[in-house]
Amino acid sequence: MTLSFNQLGLSQTRIDCLEALGFTIPTQIQTEAIPHLLAGRDVIGQAQTGTGKTAAFALPILERIDPQIKAPQALILAPTRELAVQVSESVTQFKADANLKVVAIYGGQSIDRQTSQLRRGAQIIVGTPGRVLDLLSRGEIVLDQLSWFVLDEADEMLNMGFIPDVKKILTKVPSQRKTAFSRQRWHQRFINCPNNFSKIR
Repeated sequence: MTLSFNQLGLSQTRIDCLEALGFTIPTQIQTEAIPHLLAGRDVIGQAQTGTGKTAAFALPILERIDPQIKAPQALILAPTRELAVQVSESVTQFKADANLKVVAIYGGQSIDRQTSQLRRGAQIIVGTPGRVLDLLSRGEIVLDQLSWFVLDEADEMLNMGFIPDVKKILTKVPSQRKTAFSRQRWHQRFINCPNNFSKIR
């Protein structure tokens, strides 16, 4: 049976936004992930590019973010700046609230510009591990109010050697958080990563 976005537990505001973008029927990864994330459970999802995996974790986050709190409440890590920009643009499309700010931070762009955006307030940060670590070390990112942590294309993170950086970032994240991982392929070396990350405080 095909479920609707309404049956997945999304608000009417979010559904109206999705319909305006031409999305009326959730994909398989969305159907399986969204209810669990809305319920506050950690999720590991495997899906190929083009199957709606960004929306699968972005929509529940947007449902739970408080626009009145200007501090980062969600951090989405991506292995490349191209993916970080793509994810940031997608989340921005889905947000349906002008008070909610999404900032993409990555190497190759002026760090001063990104710092300025962060200082104006951003509830959702999408970034590459290296630039996130840099801004954390400068005190420009503070994650003490973070409630969502997402590792997008975690298999690529592993292949590209970013896992040590991810672990360093997680030491700055509150232990009471929801965690989501997305990956395109199963990787033998990836088996223990989610458990290890969930134990990092």
